[in-house]
Parts: sequence; C-alpha cells; structure tokens
Amino acid sequence: MKTILTVLLLATAARTSAQAGTLLGTVQAQGKTEAQDESGSGAYASRKYKFAERVNYADMRDFVVYIKGPVGTNAALPPSKPVIVSTTRILQEGATFTPHVLPILAGTTVEWPNNDQIFHNVFSVSEPKQFDLLLYKAPVVKSVTFDKAGRVDVFCSIHANMHCVVLVLENPYFATADDHNHYSISNVPPGTYQLTAWHERMPPQVKEITVPATGDVKADFVLGITNLPKY
Repeated sequence: MKTILTVLLLATAARTSAQAGTLLGTVQAQGKTEAQDESGSGAYASRKYKFAERVNYADMRDFVVYIKGPVGTNAALPPSKPVIVSTTRILQEGATFTPHVLPILAGTTVEWPNNDQIFHNVFSVSEPKQFDLLLYKAPVVKSVTFDKAGRVDVFCSIHANMHCVVLVLENPYFATADDHNHYSISNVPPGTYQLTAWHERMPPQVKEITVPATGDVKADFVLGITNLPKY
C-alpha cells in the first residue's frame, strides 16, 4: 500500500511539474531623448557642470521581474535557511551593502552580518518593515523577517552611502536580471498574470502575459520615466 501511495505522489508531482511554463526576456532602461541630446552641449564642459554626473541608462543593473500578486495557493515555502545580505568594506571610502537589491518572498528571514571592523547600524523606516538593529560588529549577526510585501529601503545611520533595497514579493515567481539584462522565471503555473519589471529609479512597467501548460513566454521591457502625472 505504501509503495502504491509513493507512486501516486510521484506521478502527481510529475504532472504538476510538467504543467508549467518559463518566462524569459530582457529588461533595460532608457532616458529622455531631449536630455541625451543636451549632453553634447558646451554647458557640460564648463567648470560649473563638468562634475555633474549623468545617469548612464545603458549601464543600469539590478532590474527585477516578477509576477504581481498572489499565484494559486502560494504553496512554495520561504527558504529553510535565511537569505544572507553581506556587508563589505570599500577600501577607505566607506562601506556598502551587497547585494544592493534583494528580491525575496514574504516570510523570508534576512541575515545582516557585519564583516567590517567598524560599527554599522542597519535600519529602515519603510512602511512594510520598520526596524533598527542598533550598533554591532562581528561576530554578532542580526536578522529580520520580512512578512509584508513592498519595497523596504535600508540604511546605515553612520555611513552616508550605505543603502540597499529589499523587495518583498507575494509569490516565488521572480528573477533578477543578469549582467546582460536577461531574466528567466521557471516553473510558472499555467494562467494569465501581470508581469512587472522593476528598478529602484524608474516607474515599474506591467505587461499581461498568458503562460501555457508547457513552453516559453518571451516578454521584453524598456523602462523609462513614463506614465507619471505631468505638471
């Protein structure tokens, strides 16, 4: 009887796995063309503006693509081990959070080890998760569980350039684009979804996509400063 039950469970799992598609594509950013045209003007060569750093949209990274809202029963559980956000020192110029953007499933615990020989104070005032880990050094490792979906901006109260974003999502179907701006989300159940491309500096872009029982769905995104109220 136990053998028959095992076979039935394996067959059910195989059918579930077979009925899933893959989302893939590219995501990139694009600035306003009028501003790009101005970059070659004489004003940027002047003493007043030559140190004004312009946004390089071609070099933008840390894009996240995810399915918006709950999917099915959201049976997938958070990782059994906490996702680790490491803190590393950048020479004598200060400290930084690595990675800069971390997408996670709601309910995930994130550890915040301090690998520097100086104090850090990790905190956030974002509505989805407000916290203050106070001052600490190694070997102390503190952690936070993010149980509500939304964007959480995290800072250090001591160091001006320490900032990262924890993007807490409602389902496990998300991906961070790679260094070539490609993304892939596998094992997506069949259905129609709102697929969202996100970057911390841009309005998100949403496309409605339909995932078949098997096969790939391609969706490319170009993010820009669009679809905002104009004044």
